[in-house]
Amino acid sequence: MAGVISLAALSYAWAINRDPLEPYYAAAVRSMSMSWHNFFFGSFDPAGTITLDKLPGAFWVQAALVWILGFHTWSVVLPQVLEGVVAVAVLYRAVERLMGPEAGLLAAVVLAASPATVALNRGNISDTAMTLLLVLAANSLTAALMSGRSRHVVMAGIWVGLAFQTKMIEAWMLLPAFGLAYLLGERAGAGRRARQLVAGGLVAAILSLAWMTIVTVVPGPNRPYVDGSAHDSIFDQVFVYNGFGRFGQQTPLQLLAGQGLKLPLTTGPAPSWDRLFQGELGRDTGWLLPAALAVGATGLFTRRRRFYVLWTGWLATMVVVFSVTSTINAYYTAALSPPIAAILAGGVVELKERSAQLRASLGPPRLIAVLVVAGSVGYSIWLSQTAPGPVPAWLWPVAAVLGLAALVMLVTSTGPGRRLVALQTAIAMGTAAILAIPAVACAQLVLDGRGAFDTPFEPAVTAKGLRQLFIATPRLVAATIPALDRLQFGAPYLLAVQTSAVASVFIMVSGQEALPIGGFSGTIPAPSLAQIKADILARKFHLVLAAPSRDPRLVWIESHCQRIGTPVGALQPYFCSRAGVIATR
Repeated sequence: MAGVISLAALSYAWAINRDPLEPYYAAAVRSMSMSWHNFFFGSFDPAGTITLDKLPGAFWVQAALVWILGFHTWSVVLPQVLEGVVAVAVLYRAVERLMGPEAGLLAAVVLAASPATVALNRGNISDTAMTLLLVLAANSLTAALMSGRSRHVVMAGIWVGLAFQTKMIEAWMLLPAFGLAYLLGERAGAGRRARQLVAGGLVAAILSLAWMTIVTVVPGPNRPYVDGSAHDSIFDQVFVYNGFGRFGQQTPLQLLAGQGLKLPLTTGPAPSWDRLFQGELGRDTGWLLPAALAVGATGLFTRRRRFYVLWTGWLATMVVVFSVTSTINAYYTAALSPPIAAILAGGVVELKERSAQLRASLGPPRLIAVLVVAGSVGYSIWLSQTAPGPVPAWLWPVAAVLGLAALVMLVTSTGPGRRLVALQTAIAMGTAAILAIPAVACAQLVLDGRGAFDTPFEPAVTAKGLRQLFIATPRLVAATIPALDRLQFGAPYLLAVQTSAVASVFIMVSGQEALPIGGFSGTIPAPSLAQIKADILARKFHLVLAAPSRDPRLVWIESHCQRIGTPVGALQPYFCSRAGVIATR
């Protein structure tokens, strides 16, 4: 485990100061680190006019570290590195408790060698914190299954409540699987187990909704406007904008793409049953997904069904949800890595434990092992060979040879004699064959300096586009800051910008206020046109960057402010004066 943890830490932290930050979240973290007001409410901008369009739980950790150590790439990414390493260690304990230390170790290896996990933990996205908290919840639940004690069930509820603060209702999706697994427990009577689950569920609900309730009762003028809501409602943000609105409605990225900004945004493949098994999503986590689903389904009928109900329930729930949501980012699939790792580790160890009984004939378990190895290796080879980017030429032959050797030994190691060693060797070789390609994919991500928005074996043009977005754009903005400072004429805000997505680069680079018009998607009614006029009259800002739009606020700016300079892409610079406001009265 020391070796696995060290390798995971090295993978996540390699060149930690070189990989680019996601600007929107980085800007919010910098703003949150500037004042307690911004910190508590999860303010996106330094002036505290609007919040993030997510709950701020994961970003509280980042902002606290930035307040202590200063704003640097490494100080923003470091929490994810640590959270990822802790997740590996906690998964070991959660699996080891029900399946033994060998299974725990193998689960830790598989999680550490998941491309989606490695890429995610090298960035500043909130999914890392959510994954850790859900693994902690699963660990507490396994402790409850072993002891029957209420405190472990309540602790699982606490972890789920904290996970809600990082990724909202995605954390609640696992409650049915957790509850069913515990109802199948044996350490307490059915009635007591039900009461314990009710207590744990209440704790999860109270902790989940506590911060939202506080924000709701604070008057609007005393806090930032809630982004993602047309009515300044945090419940609307969580349950509609980031919740059920993701099924069939336009997502924030799609709304942003409709603002005429021509930003290089991707929304992922269209919803379908095979969405997670091909393309960039498949190359992130799909390598082991079919095998985990097959092993998890068969494990439901074994004597260790509680283990498989827990982890297969987690996996199946998220597979279904991720397959039907309107859009999906590749890094979302990292939430599938812990259950995949746990299920495969449990299956391998169970197969080894039963190997003595399997020598006499092929039998169903051996047949399942043959199908899993053959299918997984073949599927991994297909995924790698259909990748649009460069793949080492030697990789698929090595995986194929390992897999073929494992299959031959699985089939032939029957009958009396010293075939037990051959069977166990076949199991180990089959495991190595299944992990070979994703492990190399992880190594390539690390050595090439890839992050959360990258996928294994992606084409060079895609990687270049991401670098242009996350590295070249901030550098370009940084070069313009001195000129913008000269044009402020004493105004406290650097400028106003259409959408938080564009404002984020200015805030991340300078730490100054870039007033976001319309929130992340550009469609939020904050700030209002009246507020924009009042800010110009109060000389809070003069400069505005905006694209042609039918938004009344931007139409007014286009009509009453002076065009200056040349457009930057789709964005036209404007200079707004008090005279322009007074003329409209």
